[in-house]
Amino acid sequence: MSLLDALYRAGALNTLDHAFAQSLRRLGRRDTSSDLFGTDAPDAVLAAAALASQSVARGHAAFDPAQPSWLQDDAIAWPNAKAWRDALQASQWVSEPQADAVAAGDRPLVWENGLLYLRRYREYERRLGIGLKRIAAARPQSDGLDGIASLFAKLFPHARDGDRQARAAALALLQSLLLVTGGPGTGKTTTITRVLLLLIAQAHHAGLPSPRIALAAPTGRAAERMAESLRAASVQLRAIEGVDDALCDALPEAASTLHRLLGTIPGSPRFRHDASNPLSFDVIVVDEASMVDLPLMCKLVEAVADGARLILLGDRDQLPSIEAGDVLAAITDAAGEGDALPASLVHRLQPLLGDIATTPSAGTPLSGHRVQLLRGYRQSQSLDLAPLADALRVGDADRTIELLRGNVLDGIHYHEGVTDPLLGPRRETLLSVWRGLLELDDPVVALQRASALRVLTALREGAQGAGVLNARIEEALAGAHRDPYFHGRLLLVTENSYRHGLFNGDIGVCQRDAKGHTVAWFAGGSEGVRGFHPAALPAHTGAFAMTVHKAQGSEFDTVWLLLPRQDARTLSRELLYTAVTRARSELHVCASETVLHAALARHAARVSGLAWRLRG
Repeated sequence: MSLLDALYRAGALNTLDHAFAQSLRRLGRRDTSSDLFGTDAPDAVLAAAALASQSVARGHAAFDPAQPSWLQDDAIAWPNAKAWRDALQASQWVSEPQADAVAAGDRPLVWENGLLYLRRYREYERRLGIGLKRIAAARPQSDGLDGIASLFAKLFPHARDGDRQARAAALALLQSLLLVTGGPGTGKTTTITRVLLLLIAQAHHAGLPSPRIALAAPTGRAAERMAESLRAASVQLRAIEGVDDALCDALPEAASTLHRLLGTIPGSPRFRHDASNPLSFDVIVVDEASMVDLPLMCKLVEAVADGARLILLGDRDQLPSIEAGDVLAAITDAAGEGDALPASLVHRLQPLLGDIATTPSAGTPLSGHRVQLLRGYRQSQSLDLAPLADALRVGDADRTIELLRGNVLDGIHYHEGVTDPLLGPRRETLLSVWRGLLELDDPVVALQRASALRVLTALREGAQGAGVLNARIEEALAGAHRDPYFHGRLLLVTENSYRHGLFNGDIGVCQRDAKGHTVAWFAGGSEGVRGFHPAALPAHTGAFAMTVHKAQGSEFDTVWLLLPRQDARTLSRELLYTAVTRARSELHVCASETVLHAALARHAARVSGLAWRLRG
């Protein structure tokens, strides 16, 4: 049996992957002298082509023939890595361009730096690398730092004591590209709000209009949260003595999805804004950057105008994007440690930060463009999340079990071995919260209460999957013969609809109006909510239970995390970390010790060459 057929039968390939390889087999190798088809492509090349296609479906940017087991755990007789490489390099379907050169358009595969790419994804990666280095190399107008030094000191009173938020702000004033990383509660939004205030003050001091600022995030819910956080931070700024209200008035109040920012073209993967028609903003701030996939980040970076600032906020320890690439991790790796700064930059920072401790820069194009914020993860006074989040982040299973079993962390409850929280005494604890939604008639209040509780699961399908859990919860709330859109039902949008202004991840609630008509309400609009007839909605599902992936970018007062009975490939330390950091006030973990150990031993790592490109 050929390797291609063995992989297909083992379930390592889907129909599209197999069809792609078979198309190469049919085409074979053209004999240019006779214009006839010659011998078939070698089986190893066909299998690698199919695996490159499957790699993208699994979230990787490329296929690594040296580590094929990343895609398939079953015992497969893999080719020798060197022999595989030689066959690929000799294939008529594979090009080997120089690092910054465009790959040949007549060859669907690219071999580069030990990885096999589908040509399109190699080009996304190449273009993104070039675009990020272009922005990083630019030096924005920084005149007027002396004029805002006193304001900087008011906003960051501990700037000369090693305050990392102050360092991030100072770097943002001096550079066009900044990456601010850190977990929940580390002050990313607070820091950026003060950065924007300083940029506005800097412009006013120079007699210029306020910079044009765009706030964006990958999903509608993440954009909404970003805007809410910035408005709250703006209120705090007004309470600081010496901060001019006029500066606060110039801060942006709204955020959009990245797709809306770039301008979608119906039926096209392209956007209205690109390298030839860049965005008309001076500062672009992107939150939840870990959720941005490779193609979207490429298109965003190319649309950033020359001289504009790009600020990326994110937590690299969260799950990477569902689609191909782990862009935030690659940029973080290429930028190195936040303490590594070029000597010339240290000198320029001195007036704002004083003498700062630093390590020699690695000299890569992105050195000095990242700051890691380190403060705790506490979401509220009732939830002591930091020790557990740190143990999950580093994959320390023994420490995780110790903390959960010890019942020593405020707001965290461990239900060891529980596989169904909807049975027994826990059932009413959950249902009572959601029954409250059925009693509300005000959609504004209902949407506010919608984030009170969520069940998060690692699976979409099966008895412990989000689909089955939602169906069981809805039956418990409204009966077996319920109206599909019963009063109080929570909805989760699963695809973007720019016609409706609804986006993947948006949460809505169903209510009956005074005439008995059902309306699905979502946040937004001049009155704070927008109503839709359920039949007009884009693809959606129930939202009482969600996968951890779908919950990324959201927060809930109480989170119940349900892990499967047995280990699954979807489990990883990043998934657990992402799940628990969705909780604001209370966290419940339902899992066995065995599954926790298996999950924390697994990284949600992605195959990519982006960090290599960004290192220059």
